[in-house]
Amino acid sequence: MTTLTTNSKKARERAETSFSKTQTQSMALNRILSEQDAVSHARDVKTARLKELRLEKEADAIAAAAAAPPVVKRKGAR
Repeated sequence: MTTLTTNSKKARERAETSFSKTQTQSMALNRILSEQDAVSHARDVKTARLKELRLEKEADAIAAAAAAPPVVKRKGAR
């Protein structure tokens, strides 16, 4: 009977060790994925901000070109 108990304890210890290792790997993977999500979100926010600034600058350039007096080309003496 002691052999059965010893085998059972060893099997339980191996199972707990395996579970602990798997749990640690899972937690590490979740941390990595969370960090990647944060970096991706920050990049998306920055891209949106830069796009907004670019569109604003382009709109200002178009408005300035529309407000500027037209350039009249004169035929000069040859």
